[in-house]
Amino acid sequence: MTLRKLANASFGAVPDVRTEAPAAAFKRWNPEVTNAATTDNTISVLDVIGEDFWGEGVTAKRVSAALRSIGAQDVVVNINSPGGDFFEGLAIYNLLRDHPHKVTVKVLGMAASAASIIAMAGDEIQIARAGFLMIHNTQVVAAGDRNTMREIADWQETMDSVLADIYAYRVGIDRADVSAMLDAEEWFSGTRAVEAKFADKLLDSDQVETKSRNSADRQKVSLRMMDSLLAQAKQTRSERRDILNDFKGAMRDAGPTGKQDAAVSEGLQSLLTQAKNMKGSQNG
Repeated sequence: MTLRKLANASFGAVPDVRTEAPAAAFKRWNPEVTNAATTDNTISVLDVIGEDFWGEGVTAKRVSAALRSIGAQDVVVNINSPGGDFFEGLAIYNLLRDHPHKVTVKVLGMAASAASIIAMAGDEIQIARAGFLMIHNTQVVAAGDRNTMREIADWQETMDSVLADIYAYRVGIDRADVSAMLDAEEWFSGTRAVEAKFADKLLDSDQVETKSRNSADRQKVSLRMMDSLLAQAKQTRSERRDILNDFKGAMRDAGPTGKQDAAVSEGLQSLLTQAKNMKGSQNG
């Protein structure tokens, strides 16, 4: 166990249900933000949570291997992530929670959605003044008839209950207040996160660095945001893969980098419009 007493959180993966990082988090996420320096006892969570279409992302398997390599000593976890898979985030939280030495979490840029669950495993949580922490109810991508949807809604209620327990236990506030924050999709700036006790202190600015990305990295972030928007539009994983592959082909055909970036922006704007229209239709 870590030094601080933390909530035990267990919830098995739900068949045919996948949780996603919200598009709003991708929109705010700056993947160029990273740690200025690392040590042998550092674990970097600087990507989406869970494996994505490109075989990338932060997984429990990877964190478990890092913890075995670090061994019996304190651990520093650097986070800049828009979130991702709830189940993977919960598994990583439990791995860190069970580490027998001090776990220091440093939110360099963003700890949103599933990444904020991981952050709660810290005996000490530090956050950059310009950083963000976001909590919300679980969002899933699923398909089925009304009976399946009711069953999934029941699962989600249990998932959200697990989330409320984790945040309330770590932060030391009333569970009902946490549930209201989850319903509202609450965003905390660095200073507000400390004031609300979701973090213990502000991170020293010299521990954060911004590195320039190349065009390929920028396009990958844009494609991940597109994937999130397509998921909101109820596209299946195979359909989303086909659409993203077609879009990547269109970018290659666009030629120079400037034209490719323009194509990405145009595609994102189109998907954002579709997502907003879909949300308006559902609310109506």
